[in-house]
Amino acid sequence: MGATENIWTAMDIAPSVAIHDSIPHHPLSVDTALSFPVMSHRVIDVCKKLFRKWEKLENSRFSVETVSGGITNLLLKVSVKEGNGDNVAVTVRLYGPNTEYVIDRKRELQAIKYLSAAGFGAKLLGVFGNGMVQSFINARTLNPADMKKPKLAAEIAKQLRRFHQVEIPGSKEPQLWVDIFKFFEKASSLRFEAPDMQRRYETISFKEVHEEVTQLKELTDRLNAPVVFSHNDLLSGNLMLDDKHDNLYFIDFEYGSYSYRGYDIGNHFNEYAGYECDYSLYPSKDEQYHFFRHYLKPEKPYEVPEKDLKALYIETNTFMLASHLYWALWALIQAKMSAIDFDYLGYFFLRYNQYEKEKQMCVSLAQSHFSV
Repeated sequence: MGATENIWTAMDIAPSVAIHDSIPHHPLSVDTALSFPVMSHRVIDVCKKLFRKWEKLENSRFSVETVSGGITNLLLKVSVKEGNGDNVAVTVRLYGPNTEYVIDRKRELQAIKYLSAAGFGAKLLGVFGNGMVQSFINARTLNPADMKKPKLAAEIAKQLRRFHQVEIPGSKEPQLWVDIFKFFEKASSLRFEAPDMQRRYETISFKEVHEEVTQLKELTDRLNAPVVFSHNDLLSGNLMLDDKHDNLYFIDFEYGSYSYRGYDIGNHFNEYAGYECDYSLYPSKDEQYHFFRHYLKPEKPYEVPEKDLKALYIETNTFMLASHLYWALWALIQAKMSAIDFDYLGYFFLRYNQYEKEKQMCVSLAQSHFSV
């Protein structure tokens, strides 16, 4: 089923909805802990309340299926047979419980409007208590191995360059270190009810972690990296490909903010490790240069000067370290707040240990650049 193209007009919006910028809103929430059949009925109720053209349709005209269940979202596809016989589909995104501790939803909703206008992601159709409704993208989610394919890597680089050129109104102050220090404050003052989790948590030296964060911020500040609106979570699950038409889509902008170019690229490279976190898959220097060429000069990638490639290589691999610290601290907060059955504490140690493993090489690389 293809993507739903029509964004309904104000006349199609349920009268109980407060309209802002022609996007319908409703306070109704959907409890993600409900059984799937009960949750599906609740999702259908939300859709009917948001969109007037559906409010009198029988529930039998709706079908709900899971697209994916991520760490911070549950994605559902809602298919509808309308009164005129047309079949349409939308994506309903349900926020995970307590995700407001790590995600600024107001910032996300503001950005979506402008990113959508620039051709990124699904169109925003409606917002409800704990989620949103978006147009359905008829494409497949990439897997980590796809991102290493030269043709796809080049296309991701080109799209990321264009993404970084989108102007989002409001403050353009980079949020990376603001967010990391906020995460640190939350992560360093937790207490777990489970004794074994508390014991593992108490093995963490937060004095050391704070020193590492502070020193890395001081190092990256010296790079004077460009500040751009960044995706900040460009893993394979947030990339979709329409194989038939060869169209690539960036989706899920919940971590999006103004940040540093090198961080967004370095974070993306870390995601080559995949869900198994196999960091031996981190791209080689040649693979990174291939990406950089298509990012810096999409029309003439092989005319990029060597000095520009080297500078972006240093910038990216220094900020790559910040990616490990960011997600390590994020994981500690999730260990306390998330209801999802996942070893977030173990993920903290995995990312922090990888940071320590990579630190010397990356810091030396940056310092050699400063000494030239």
